[in-house]
Amino acid sequence: MKIADVVKEQARKAKEASKVLAATETAQKNEALLLMARKLRENISEVAQANQDDCKEAQEKGISSNLLNRLKFDRAKIESRAAALEGIAALPDPVGDTDYCTRRPSGLEVKKMRVPIGVVGVIFEARPHVVPNVGALCLKAGNAAIMRGGSEALRSISIMGELWEKTLEESGIPTAAVYVISTSEREAVNTLITLDEYLDLLIPRGGIELIKLVKENGTVPIIKHFNGICHVYLDQSAPEGIATRVTHNSKLLMPEVCNAAETLLIHEKAARRLLPPVAEALVKDGVTLKGCPKAKEILGWMEDATEEDWSTEYLDLILSVKVVSSLEEAVDHINNYGSHHTDVIVTDDYNGAKKFSRGVDSGVVLVNASTMFNDGEQLGMGAEVGLSTDKLHARGPVGLRDLTSYKYVVEGSGQIM
Repeated sequence: MKIADVVKEQARKAKEASKVLAATETAQKNEALLLMARKLRENISEVAQANQDDCKEAQEKGISSNLLNRLKFDRAKIESRAAALEGIAALPDPVGDTDYCTRRPSGLEVKKMRVPIGVVGVIFEARPHVVPNVGALCLKAGNAAIMRGGSEALRSISIMGELWEKTLEESGIPTAAVYVISTSEREAVNTLITLDEYLDLLIPRGGIELIKLVKENGTVPIIKHFNGICHVYLDQSAPEGIATRVTHNSKLLMPEVCNAAETLLIHEKAARRLLPPVAEALVKDGVTLKGCPKAKEILGWMEDATEEDWSTEYLDLILSVKVVSSLEEAVDHINNYGSHHTDVIVTDDYNGAKKFSRGVDSGVVLVNASTMFNDGEQLGMGAEVGLSTDKLHARGPVGLRDLTSYKYVVEGSGQIM
């Protein structure tokens, strides 16, 4: 059977499974999540070895360092995913919850009830942790999930796909409810993105070329982010210690991820006080700084920042630096050059923090905290299926509640118009 036919048939089965999941009780879903967590731990050596083999082959093929970092899925990361599954099982089930309830003068009770979306497709590159995260979140929210990972992670995702199949079978849930397409054939992607008769939502997680492919050729509604051009802004009242820690962590904890800081903005009244210690901490750990003319007046050894740098996602140990005249200029710069992803202000001024938070048009805005906190697990969601820069239907970390839609349920006692 051709791969296109295999994908289409699996999507059809996922659609049928989603109907069963929509009515599955919370306890049964949670039992499946806890079982999958146990299976990850029981098979941790096999999963880790599969990932080592993936990483070795990827290195031999010349994979970039940032993609290799995303591909690595060692025992500690596997354990963290098992713990995340347990965390998701402990979260409230959004299905059937009501966001709104009112009683009309007619006596009608009007409720806005959360319901599953249906079938969620996810296409991703290099990130093996997507398989447990997406499977768990979709399952808990009553959705079927169908995933296609990159060829560089094929061994890692295939073995976890098998674990999901065994978990679902033992839990009495249709095995098509969580499915991993274990092939590197590009036709699998080309087919999946056009199956709007079966898929209700598609989430591409990868580089800009993948996002463009899905956006330009797909027919399934998508949640996406194009780039992670994230900023740290040091306001004039920013404490030196917090400014240094937040900037360092935002750039260096995981420079290869989409919520890593790419541009540092500093108020001109604090630049001579803050730039030297912040720069020293960054350069000590290998960061290359590219500065605007005003920044270079303070630290002349920095490389020149160009216009292109302000809209570049480095995903590497590079940070552009710009001195701004005001908080308003910082907000304007972020809204003009940023990607509406993650942006930070460091300040001791409550009103300034409020103005920044309201003015910056991004999915996540943080005050005196690292960009690294734009993470579903850190924000109490257990995990996320992606970080959205869209405004509809979800924004920021896409978690359990974002994987539901809604319907209105109106209860009456014989009312007519």
